[in-house]
Amino acid sequence: MTSNPHKPSFTTDRSRLIKDRFAQFGISAGGLMVLVALLLIFFYLLYVVQPIFESVKVEKRAEVSLNDATRYVGVGVEEQTEVAYVLSNTGEVDFYQVAGKSAGKPLIQAQVTLEGKVTSFAKSAPHEGLFAYGLDNGQVQVVKPSFLVTFPNNKRLLTPTVRYPLDEKQLVVDEQGKALTKFAFTHTGEKTAVVAQTSDKRVLFASFTQEENMFSGEVEWTSQRTELNVEGRVDELLITPDSSRVFVRSANQIYIYNTRNADDVELIQVLAANEENANLTGMNLLAGANSLMIANDNGEVSQWFEVNTDEGRVFTKVRAFEGVKKASMALHSEFYRRSFFTTTNHGDLGVYYTTSQATLWKGKISDGAISQFAIAPRANAAVLLTNDTLVVLDIHNEHPEVTWSALWQEVWYEGYPEPDYVWQSTSASDDFESKFSLVPISFGTIKAALYAMLFAVPIALSAAIYTAYFMSSELRRVVKPTVEIMEALPTVILGFLAGLWLAPLIEENLPAVIAILFLLPLGILAAAFSWTKLPETIRHRVPEGSHAILLIPVVLVIGWLSFAMSETLELWFFDGNVRKYLTNDLGLTFDQRNSLVVGIAMGFAVIPTIFSIAEDAVFSVPKHLSNGSLALGATQWQTLVRVVLLTASPGIFSAVMMGLGRAVGETMIVLMATGNTPIMDWSIFQGMRTLAANIAVEMPESEVGSSHYRILFLAAFVLFVFTFIFNTIAEFVRQQLREKYSSM
Repeated sequence: MTSNPHKPSFTTDRSRLIKDRFAQFGISAGGLMVLVALLLIFFYLLYVVQPIFESVKVEKRAEVSLNDATRYVGVGVEEQTEVAYVLSNTGEVDFYQVAGKSAGKPLIQAQVTLEGKVTSFAKSAPHEGLFAYGLDNGQVQVVKPSFLVTFPNNKRLLTPTVRYPLDEKQLVVDEQGKALTKFAFTHTGEKTAVVAQTSDKRVLFASFTQEENMFSGEVEWTSQRTELNVEGRVDELLITPDSSRVFVRSANQIYIYNTRNADDVELIQVLAANEENANLTGMNLLAGANSLMIANDNGEVSQWFEVNTDEGRVFTKVRAFEGVKKASMALHSEFYRRSFFTTTNHGDLGVYYTTSQATLWKGKISDGAISQFAIAPRANAAVLLTNDTLVVLDIHNEHPEVTWSALWQEVWYEGYPEPDYVWQSTSASDDFESKFSLVPISFGTIKAALYAMLFAVPIALSAAIYTAYFMSSELRRVVKPTVEIMEALPTVILGFLAGLWLAPLIEENLPAVIAILFLLPLGILAAAFSWTKLPETIRHRVPEGSHAILLIPVVLVIGWLSFAMSETLELWFFDGNVRKYLTNDLGLTFDQRNSLVVGIAMGFAVIPTIFSIAEDAVFSVPKHLSNGSLALGATQWQTLVRVVLLTASPGIFSAVMMGLGRAVGETMIVLMATGNTPIMDWSIFQGMRTLAANIAVEMPESEVGSSHYRILFLAAFVLFVFTFIFNTIAEFVRQQLREKYSSM
C-alpha cells in the first residue's frame, strides 16, 4: 500500500518541540520564582515585625541572702546588671555580684560620710541614679553608687565605689536644724532642690545653686527656702527632675506647687484623686515627669497629666489600670520609657505601659512583701528585697509601646488636649515619647493616591479612547510612543520639578490654577461648538482623526490668559490676597507643598501607565464588532459606548488599577512635593505623609532592632497588603467583566 503523495504532512520538527518545551518550562519557572519571591518578602516582613508583639517575660536570675533586710532602705543595679547594691539606714552601701558564675558573691562595703543621725531616706528620678539621707540636723547628704571600668591585662574589671555629686557637702534644708522625717530631691547640673517635712510638721522647699567664683575658683553656694502651706498630715512628697513642680500627698488630696521660682512658690492645684470608697496609697512620676501615677487601695492605678482647659492647664485623669486589690501597692517608673511597675506587700509584681493602656505582665514573685524595688537603666532587669533576700529578675520587655490599639486607634498622649492619631517617631528631647500611629501615614497614602487618580484617570482614559478609536493611524503612531516614553522619566525628576518649580508657581498664581479648572473645559467645548458652525469646505481640509491638533492653541491661549489675569482675579474675587481669604474666610490652611501639587505631579507619573494599557485594550477590540454596529445604523458614539468600551472594559479597569497600584507605592514624588507632615485632613491645600515616603525618610536613621525600626517594617507590610488587596480586587473584577462581555 502506497501513501498518497498529495496528503499534507503534519509532522513537527523535533527542534521546535524542544524549543516549545524549553519556553514553557522557562515561563512557568519564571512565574513560580516571582511567586516565591513575593512569599519570601511577605514572610521576611513578618519575621522582622513579629518581635514587637512578643509577650513580656519575667524570670528570676539570682538570689542573695541578707542579714536583717529591714535595715535596708534602697536598692539598685548597674547598667550591665552585673553588680547590685543595697543601701542601709546607717549609711552602708553593700555591693554584690549578680551575674555569671560568681552570682551572689559580696564585693565591697562602702560607708557614706554622714554628719548626723539618719532620720529619712529618698531616691531621685531613676535616670539621675542618686540617693540621699535626711539627717536629724535638718541636712541632706546626696550619694551616687558608681562603677569604674578598667581593663587590666585586657580583662574587663568593674570596681564599685560611692561618689558624692556635691563633694560631700551636706545641704542645709532647715535652718532651724530640725530632723527631716520625709523628703524628696533632685539634682541636675549645678542645681539641687529639696522638698522636706521636718519633725515639727513644717513643709519646706529649698533650692541650692552652685557657682564657681571667677576670681578665686572656689565653688560658692546660694540657697533659697520657702515654707509650703499644707493642711493636714503629709504622707508622700515628690519633685520633678527640673524642680518646677512639687507634689505633696496629704491623705486623699495632692497639693501641686509651681516651684520654678523658689522665692515665689505658688499652689496651682489641689487634686482630689480618690475614687468612691477608695483611699490613696501611693504616687510616683513617670519618666519625663509629665505624668503623675496614683494608686489606691481598690487596686486601681491612674495616670494624670496636664491638659489645656478653659481654666488653663490642669492635671486630669486620663486612664486607669487594674492592679492588685486589697493590697498596698508601690509604684516604680522606668528610666526613659512610659512603663511602670507595681509591687505589693503580698509579693505581687505588675508591669504596665501607660500610653497604650496595656497590662504587660502580672504575677506573684515572692511569698512575702516586696520592701524595695529598682529597675535597671536598660529596663532589662530589676532587683528587689523580700524575705531577707535580694532577688534579681531578668525582664524581656523590648517593645512595650507597641500594641494594636496604639497603632490603629486614637491615643491620648501626654500634653495633648484629647486622644488623636499621631506619628512622631523622634525628637531632640530625651524625655520624648515616640508616637507610632500608622493611621496618619496610611491615610496619607490613600489621600495621595486619590488625588493623583482624580487628575490622571480622566486625562489618561480620555486620551486612550480618543487615540485608539478616533485618531488617525498616522497621528497615533506619533502620539502613543510619545506618551509611553513619559513613563521612562525618573520620578525623582518629577518630584524635583514639583517641589521646586510647580509648588511655588501654584502658590503665586493660585487664582490662575482655579480659573484653568473652569475655563479649560468651557473653552474646549466652545471651540468644538464653533468648529461645527464653520463651512464644510474649511472643516474638510483637516484630515479625519487629526482634529485634536486644533485644540493645542486653545489650551495654550486659555492657560496664558488665566495666568495673565491671575492678579486681576485675585483682586476681584479674593480682595487681593487668596491665602488670607482661604485662612480667614474659609478656615483652610494653605501649605506650599500640598495635595494639589502631589496630585498633578504624581498624575503625570501615572498617566503613561493607564494610557498605554487602556489604549491597547480599546484598540484591540475586534473591528468586526464596531463595523457591525456601524452597519446596523449606530453612530460612532453609540458604537463606542455600547460596544467598544464594554468589550475593552476588562483592560480599561486593569489600566486604572495598575495606575492606582503605582500611585500607592510612589515614593520620590510625595517625598519631595509634600510637606511630609503626617496629618489627617482631606484638604487639597495641605500635605500628607505616605507609607512609602515615611519608610524612605526614617529607615536610614532608625536603630536596627528598635521599635521604630520594626514598625517601619510593619508599615512596609501594610503597604504590601494594600497593593495585594488592590490587585486582588482588580483581578476579580477584570475576570467578571471578561466573562460578561467575552461573548460579544
